[in-house]
Amino acid sequence: MDYEEFAASIDHTVLGPETTLDDVRRVVDDAEEYGMNVCIPPCYVADIETDVTVATVVGFPHGQHATGAKHDEAERAWRDGTDELDMVVNVGRLKAGDDDAVRADIEEVVAATPCPVKVIVETALLTDDEKHRACRAAADADADMVKTSTGFAEGGATVEDVELMSEYLPVKASGGVGSYEEAMAMLDAGAVRIGASSGTEIAGGHPDA
Repeated sequence: MDYEEFAASIDHTVLGPETTLDDVRRVVDDAEEYGMNVCIPPCYVADIETDVTVATVVGFPHGQHATGAKHDEAERAWRDGTDELDMVVNVGRLKAGDDDAVRADIEEVVAATPCPVKVIVETALLTDDEKHRACRAAADADADMVKTSTGFAEGGATVEDVELMSEYLPVKASGGVGSYEEAMAMLDAGAVRIGASSGTEIAGGHPDA
């Protein structure tokens, strides 16, 4: 994979609770320099002007927002200028076996905007059966991608989870990916996107960087 293609697979991310607008601007500047995308908090989307792909989050970080709130949050983010949406699945409903509600929740966000939707399933909290069910719900709801983690639960992306999830939809591996070698392991396992706060280190590790 050449450098340009590799860098374009990285969502350089800043989503911590103390994130400031200056933090977001630094991440955007880094993304412009390295050829990456960004994933930023929804409150700052309207403040950013950039040519890089901008993703923001919906129902973050626990996924327990009411479905209507997720719909409205997605619509507002699109109007503010986001290009993509990373929404958190309702893990509690999934664990309770209410797959219809999980699917309907995703469908509402998918229907809210023309933006591609990545569904964060929070793999560290799920059994393998629950991972399959979450990915099936995302696929049935016409989501564009599934994503391993928010980065706020214990554990993050693993090769095994990427392989499982890629049976259903393209995968964004996120959570704990901090080096070029780790990113390539995820891409080799079937991921098409990497989410990481250390995007510059990852991109800078490419042989052609």
